Amino acid sequence: MVTEADYAYAALSGEADATPASPAATKLEQDALQAPFSVLETRKHQIFIRLTDAEIERIRRFGTPRRAKRGEYLCRIGDLAMGMFVILQGHAEVHLRDGLGREKIGPEQGPGNFFCEVGQLSGRPALADILVTQDAEGLLITPDNLRALLTAEAELGERIMRALILRRVNLIEHGSGPVLLGCPTRPGLLQLQGFLRRNGYPHTVIDTKNDPEAIALLERLSPKKDDFPLVLCPDGSILRAPNVGQLASHLGLIPEFDPTHVYDVVVVGAGPAGLAAVVYAASEGLSVALFDSSAPGGQAGASSRIENYLGFPAGISGQALAARAFVQAQKFGAHVAIPVEVKALRCGEKPMQLELKSGERIATKSVVIASGAVYRHPAIENIERFEGAGVFYWASPIEAKLCKNQEVVVVGGGNSAGQAVVFLASHASHVHLLVRAEGLEASMSRYLIDRIRALPNVTLHVRTQITTLEGDEVGLARVHTATREHGETRRDALAVRNVFLFVGADPNSGWLNTCPVQLDNKGFVQTGNAVEGGEHTPNYPLESSVPGVFAIGDVRGNSTKRVAAAVGEGAAVVAQVHAFLAMLEKAN
Repeated sequence: MVTEADYAYAALSGEADATPASPAATKLEQDALQAPFSVLETRKHQIFIRLTDAEIERIRRFGTPRRAKRGEYLCRIGDLAMGMFVILQGHAEVHLRDGLGREKIGPEQGPGNFFCEVGQLSGRPALADILVTQDAEGLLITPDNLRALLTAEAELGERIMRALILRRVNLIEHGSGPVLLGCPTRPGLLQLQGFLRRNGYPHTVIDTKNDPEAIALLERLSPKKDDFPLVLCPDGSILRAPNVGQLASHLGLIPEFDPTHVYDVVVVGAGPAGLAAVVYAASEGLSVALFDSSAPGGQAGASSRIENYLGFPAGISGQALAARAFVQAQKFGAHVAIPVEVKALRCGEKPMQLELKSGERIATKSVVIASGAVYRHPAIENIERFEGAGVFYWASPIEAKLCKNQEVVVVGGGNSAGQAVVFLASHASHVHLLVRAEGLEASMSRYLIDRIRALPNVTLHVRTQITTLEGDEVGLARVHTATREHGETRRDALAVRNVFLFVGADPNSGWLNTCPVQLDNKGFVQTGNAVEGGEHTPNYPLESSVPGVFAIGDVRGNSTKRVAAAVGEGAAVVAQVHAFLAMLEKAN
């Protein structure tokens, strides 16, 4: 059975096979293999690695000495990022805690071991308590210096990075962090759960109808109907029906910005194009910030499996690809702000200003528009009533659980729809694929067509579209369809509770209405030779009609709507940004 930890590790690490403990593994590492602290049984020696004296000497220049007495906490859950603490003398241990106050204690660690997890790379709040159990001396390596260490010490940095990723996976597996109480099929809880999952944040979901512990807890809390979902945080606070922004803010996921700092480049959108641009820009020493209103991956992040991306013959999920790029961005020191919505681009100011929905302003010398596209909502009566309550625009493992042993409908003839069909067919009892065309050949890759035809529990309905949706007190209950046959229309009804719509997307360019960036008649950003007239002729292929404003990925006009093409544009735009910044510096 694939666990949440298995999924998280695959998403973050990119490694497929476990590496056994070496004969030279330390006693602590061997003990860790037997300790019930991690579901990743064969990788505990990689989690609790012990640095040699020689390795400690190599990293000493990155840290500062620190002492702590027995009973002292090096950090508490929610504290601002400590970074990495390497023990030179003494012992300490990790205490995990969830929103119900349940605590788990990790193996005691001593000289040569260190405390840190992947969130510390970007200065995120601590997710665990670290208690000193014996007077300790060590090296404290701040997040900035930790990133420098990982870059400067390649081989050692690889071991440390793997440990940081695995530790986050352990946190996810053990259910530390906030506890979400509510009905798992309700839109509010699904939205919060999806946000935490796509951002790799540890959490637990408890069904208030079926879990005895939850029922007893609700009797004590006496919540009102409008309070759900309830979020119980490790600090003892309770959030009642929060939205994603409120939850992220409470958990400390939204960073603070220095109002005096001017970035070299700000990237708007964390899809494949935006993530690639950020990784390349940050790795080349540019001061870069990344903004996205949801989670890493964009629309590609919702793809259950991408099988034609170069270098992944077994395929890779969109979320896994995005998660790895997101870790890379943190490693190279990009300032990542998710979820933060950009309200407007003030490109007439010097330097340019990005206005956030919160009212803050971010100054930058250049901007890369990578805001992608937004899901197209078909003209179906009352569709808004069922969005999140039976109607979805993506198919992640969260939604797949809702479809266990049920019939579902997928609408669309493109690759995203095909990937969803293949994924959902392994969970649902039957999948109905509806397309308006005569077949799939004109819009779907051959490998997906062949796979769908080989699935015994998939039925293709051609020349068919949804006309109306019918619900009950739970949510969606029935889908009414119309099929064109020999000049006539046949009407049918399918008793299903979940519909997945993949009917295209429109460019996410509405936030650019405060900047005279030239758009085509469909709202895509024009770049390079496609720009017509105006005061500025682009100097670079990916530059827009406004100097220093570039566009890449699905939001750009005439772009190739493929993940590989988006990543390529993300890499290419950085060279053009460098050229623009050099020209800007020369002019000043």
